[in-house]
Amino acid sequence: MSNNTGDLLQQLADREAIRERLYRYCRSMDRVDAPLGQSIFHEDATADYGPIFKGRGRDMIEHICAVHTRKFLHHSHQLSNILIDLDGDKAGSEAYVTATLRMMDDGRLQQRTIWARYIDQWSRRGNNWGIDNRRVLFDFDELRDVVGQNSHEDSRRDRGDPSYAAIRSVA
Repeated sequence: MSNNTGDLLQQLADREAIRERLYRYCRSMDRVDAPLGQSIFHEDATADYGPIFKGRGRDMIEHICAVHTRKFLHHSHQLSNILIDLDGDKAGSEAYVTATLRMMDDGRLQQRTIWARYIDQWSRRGNNWGIDNRRVLFDFDELRDVVGQNSHEDSRRDRGDPSYAAIRSVA
């Protein structure tokens, strides 16, 4: 195996590690799993979610989990168009996110959909990639009344969700 092949394999492994961390962040939001969400950010990381939150990354996780628990019934985060630039033990990424959130407001079921982008600066410390800085750019959103069709009681917003039995590694 040539050195170039080894470099290419390391780059592929690094990209996949970062992509996996992004997916686990979304899982942490949907399952309201603060420890999982905090594990994505380095301890000294910062986060800028515009009008929602500015401060330490791990504090942002606590804030968002509290809001999700208090205000929303269900939520679902999906990522797409993930671009990752690597530079040794540093990286930058942009990931498009669509977050769909359901809530009750004055007896009406409403759905908020947000289209945004996570702009992240990463570093590898030891063997682990983590976010050093996240900036969220909100592109557009909508709020509308909806008519629910089912109760969806099997889907849980905690570690009692059936996915935790299937996916044992949670950090």
